[in-house]
This record gives sequence, C-alpha cells and structure tokens, in this order.
Amino acid sequence: MFAHKSVLYDETIEALAIRPDGIYADGTLGGGGHSFGIAERLTAGGRLVGIDRDADAIRAAEKRLSGFADRVTLVRGNYEDTVSILRNLGIEGVNGMLLDLGVSSYQFDEAQRGFSYREEAPLDMRMDQRDQKSAYDVVNTYTETELYHIIRDYGEDKFAKNIAKHIAAERMKKPVETTTELAEIVKQAIPAKMREGGGHPAKRTFQAIRIEVNRELDILKNSIDGLIDLLLPGGRLCIITFHSLEDRIVKNTFRTAENPCICPPDFPVCVCGRKSRGRVVTRKPVVSGEEELRDNPRAHSAKLRVFEKVIS
Repeated sequence: MFAHKSVLYDETIEALAIRPDGIYADGTLGGGGHSFGIAERLTAGGRLVGIDRDADAIRAAEKRLSGFADRVTLVRGNYEDTVSILRNLGIEGVNGMLLDLGVSSYQFDEAQRGFSYREEAPLDMRMDQRDQKSAYDVVNTYTETELYHIIRDYGEDKFAKNIAKHIAAERMKKPVETTTELAEIVKQAIPAKMREGGGHPAKRTFQAIRIEVNRELDILKNSIDGLIDLLLPGGRLCIITFHSLEDRIVKNTFRTAENPCICPPDFPVCVCGRKSRGRVVTRKPVVSGEEELRDNPRAHSAKLRVFEKVIS
C-alpha cells in the first residue's frame, strides 16, 4: 500500500490560497495527500492536475482521489515536463503549483525499490522504473573520483573520499549488487568512533546516490523558473524541501525571481532592464510544529518556501 504522511499539510494548503474555481498542479503527487486537500476545496469549475513519475504513486492516488474525477487529472510524468504536460491538456497557466521533494514512506519501506539501507534488495533507487540508470550502475560504473564528488556534494559526507575508495576496492572483487552490501562497505569506510550517534553511517551515501540516479537537483534547478512562468497573476508556487542542497536552490531562485536586477549597488536607477516576477512570501522557511514532529519523524528536515506571481 502506497502510504505517505503529507508533510506540512495544513501550512501548504493555506499557502496555496486555493480558489474554488482555480487551476492547480501537484508535480510530486505521491499518495495524493496534498492533492486530496486541494481537490476537496475545488468546485466542479476548478481543476487539479497531479503528476508523478512513480507508477505505484499514480495507482494509489487514483484510488484516493476517485471521488473527485470531475476535477482531477492524473499524469505519469516528471515535474520537469510540467509546462508541456499542461499544454497537452489545454492549460496555459495555473493558480497554484506544489512540489513535495521528499521520498515517500512507501518508497523507503518497500524494500525491493532499493531506497533503504536497512533492508536487503537490489541496488535500484529509481523513482521511475522506466529510467535506464539505477543505483547499481552508479556504484559499479562511475569512477572513484566521480563517486567521491557525488558523495561529498550530494551526501555532504566528510568521509566521502574514503567511502569512494572502499567502494572502488570492493567492486574490483565482484560487483556490488545489494543495498546491504553497499551499506556494509560504507560502514567499514567510516572510523568506528565516528559511527556512534547521528543515524546510520550509510544514510548520506544512499541519499547522494539516490539524488544522482534520479537527477533530483538538476531537475529542480532547471524547473523552478518555468514553473514561476506558469503562474497566473496572484498564483503561488509552494516547494517543500528535505535537505540543505534543495533548500538553497529554492531560496536563491526565488530571491532572484523577486529581485533579478544585476546593476551595481551604487547605480541610482536600474538600467539592466530585468523585471521582478513576483515576491517571496516566506522570508524564512515554514517548518513543522511540535505535534507534527511527534507524529512524523521524517518531517524534521522539511522546509516550505512560497513564491507569488505579481504583475507590476
């Protein structure tokens, strides 16, 4: 069963400022939790398009949102293609858009998907099973230097060089095929005294490889500006991130969209001609309250940022 607790649910629904007759898109549908909240606030004149690259998510959302068939359209795809997906549906602009960038509880808990370092499974980690590259390919075909950069940059692990060295050494003996094999290699690469506390020693490496397999940061970087362009006047883009790399991309892109001027600070007037596309609604990210943190430990790192389209 595709189960997923929608993080920052109330905060996100409030931030979207949903109009009953509006047009909305959920680019990371998951189990349909946030989408359910949007759909139940729409009248028959409103519309929601839910997008996800995971076939299991689409099937689960179809069941969850079956009572809103008159206003909901589900599409299996990647949110980086939102503009073309919506245009194929005859939609040129939206009143609101949501991205929840977290890996779903289902994807972690379904061992065979290969996201978890706690359960033995083939090295996979693909959010879309149609994609060619899997975690197996990254672990076994990338150079030691490439692995080092991925683990250092995407996992922010200070032992990245040693982890990459250990992976390269072990795969010389035989390919690394399972999640538990990889987890043990990472564990052995980290000094014993440094393994105490701070969670599982393989957590950062698995995060890094997952990001690489699914091109998560590249897709995010390349999508935000286009999603802002999709917003109708007064429309809002809400993005929930789960680690600092994602949050930094969202924060900086929103900031530039609000103030794109590149003129030197001492210029009396702007001469670069770059116009603001709206305003950052959240000067600081919205985070989970105590009650949500008690109920859902995975909410600890969640941050919500919101941008509103404003036409001057």
